[in-house]
Amino acid sequence: MKFVRFIMKNAALASAPKHIEHFSKFSPSPLSMKQFLDFGSINACEKTSFVFLRQELPVRLSNILKEINLLPDRLLATPSVQTVQSWYIQSLMEILEFLDKNPDDHRVLGEFVDALVTIRNRHNDVVPTMAQGVIQYKEVFPQDVGTNQNIQYFLDRFYISRISIRMLINQHTLIFDGTTNPVHPNTIGSIDPQCQVADVVQDAFHSAKSLCDQYYLRSPDLVLQEINHKKRNHPISIVYVPSHLYHMLFELFKNAMRATIETHEKRKELPPVQVLVSLGGEDMSIKVSDTGGGVPFRRIENLFSYMYSTAPAPQVGDGARPPLAGFGYGLPISRLYAKYFQGDLQLYSMEGYGTDAVIYLKALSTDSIERLPVYNKTALRHYLVSHEADDWCVPSREPLDLSGFKVAK
Repeated sequence: MKFVRFIMKNAALASAPKHIEHFSKFSPSPLSMKQFLDFGSINACEKTSFVFLRQELPVRLSNILKEINLLPDRLLATPSVQTVQSWYIQSLMEILEFLDKNPDDHRVLGEFVDALVTIRNRHNDVVPTMAQGVIQYKEVFPQDVGTNQNIQYFLDRFYISRISIRMLINQHTLIFDGTTNPVHPNTIGSIDPQCQVADVVQDAFHSAKSLCDQYYLRSPDLVLQEINHKKRNHPISIVYVPSHLYHMLFELFKNAMRATIETHEKRKELPPVQVLVSLGGEDMSIKVSDTGGGVPFRRIENLFSYMYSTAPAPQVGDGARPPLAGFGYGLPISRLYAKYFQGDLQLYSMEGYGTDAVIYLKALSTDSIERLPVYNKTALRHYLVSHEADDWCVPSREPLDLSGFKVAK
């Protein structure tokens, strides 16, 4: 019996390219935060969600699978990237098994929830596994600007696609799986319609503080201020995914604490990390400020590059403490969490003083719409275009020797 299942599984995987080609011709259907919220609270219908997801998830998986194949051959051939690719193909084929199943059958709906949980668990280690593939590639092959730009372009799209797929899976399983307890009783799936921003700031800060204390045996304090331009003197709340906001803030606090301690290690009292939360008509912004010495302007974009890290690669293994800094993916992926619902994350640094990191999110749930990559001719051109010489002069690292020049009298 096991042998028969093995043959059937391999036959299904062999047909994967045909399915990928078919579903990649469709564009993903972005949802707004309000649509997620209305569906989960007002129109919650497991059958409707099932019918939508069995079509939408293959589209999102197939779109990004087409782009994986456009990676440089040497990167695509690494064991880690091959593993990630196989996970995506396997997940695609498992969802396709539900295409012809009856949505009125409660057993089918239950099996679908189980399949989604299996897929989500399978993809838990996608980020470190893909990061390991990039490290393997960097260690063996010489780097060039064009290839690095293509890898950056792909990974931004790949990771934001992953965020979107997990969002869809989490919403369905949290709402319709009776065995799963929501993180908070007021949440609808993973969304909190009254997400108290200051509470998430405090949670992320104390987690980062605890980690910082483990490494440095000290940590800076937090100074938090809220400015609510809609309701004066009221705490700021928005419709948002608390875990996404926590992820961004935790990363910023880790960086701010590390910089503060290493810059002021000889001081008895550390300067605090300051946070300003502001709610306006369109934006909800969070500024995290430190006096950790800052970084040179030319290095700002490097901090968002997957091919660059200021910290040594972390040791991965059982019993290892969570790294305070690691693959260098914290900031890039935090920015993707912000961009996922049409926001952003920007760094403003003054070398010799400190850094301001600002998270921009949409204040209105109707404006918070998924930002999704789509595989098309425009995307294809990003991978095929040849990166020619810069059309601006590149300054020499060495000072110009003017000793041989004579000034005309």
